[in-house]
Amino acid sequence: MAEPNGRAGSGLRGRDRECETLDHLVQGVRAGRSSVLVLRGEPGVGKTALMDYARGRAAGCRTAEVAGAESEMELAFAGLHQLCAPMLGLLEGLPGPQREALQVVFGLRAGGAPDRFLVGLAVLTLLSEAAAERPLMCLVDDAQWLDRASVQALAFAARRLLADPVAVVFAVREPNEDRELRGLPELVVEGSAMPTPGCCWRRRCTGGWTSGCGTGSWPRPGQSAGAAGAAQGTDAGRTGGGFGLPAPGR
Repeated sequence: MAEPNGRAGSGLRGRDRECETLDHLVQGVRAGRSSVLVLRGEPGVGKTALMDYARGRAAGCRTAEVAGAESEMELAFAGLHQLCAPMLGLLEGLPGPQREALQVVFGLRAGGAPDRFLVGLAVLTLLSEAAAERPLMCLVDDAQWLDRASVQALAFAARRLLADPVAVVFAVREPNEDRELRGLPELVVEGSAMPTPGCCWRRRCTGGWTSGCGTGSWPRPGQSAGAAGAAQGTDAGRTGGGFGLPAPGR
């Protein structure tokens, strides 16, 4: 039987509560209401999969996205630039001081560092302008790795969204000591859900990720991954993220 709200085939199982929350958020922004949500959870719990789900449900909405990069945490406004880059054509519609503030922090004009309050106001106005023609969905993944200046500006704007059809969803790794997002509506993503068959992820020895477990089996309590693979008729030695172990004597 198909899952409600078109969730069948999403690869999410046991996430009805989270999906319903995101469905409600998308429905609200389509109806002209602003929405903000912070997804919190441990690494690998499925926050990015939920962000993908939200993107897929936002048909007809304009989307703007940013994914925090640990290597850019010390670059002020780097994350904000990534999110707002598709909207820079709307800068001319902002009030002069706000427009100039964003032009300076994005390197579009010379000038001293603008007041952070003014930058936050400019982001708020820019998001509202971007949502004038159709609802806007902003997805901020790995927010724990965004530079602080960007998080401050986005949180400032998120707290002041009123009647604009703008939704902002943050995904944050826990444990986390962030202060900027505290007080915003949040949803803790627990670690009990399991991916559907064929939609799991395997860790590479090199540190990346690769998809496609295919017909792989999840080990039962007390059973090794190799034994689970053998129960499926696969090579019990092919463990460790899909990489075969070397043959004896090699």
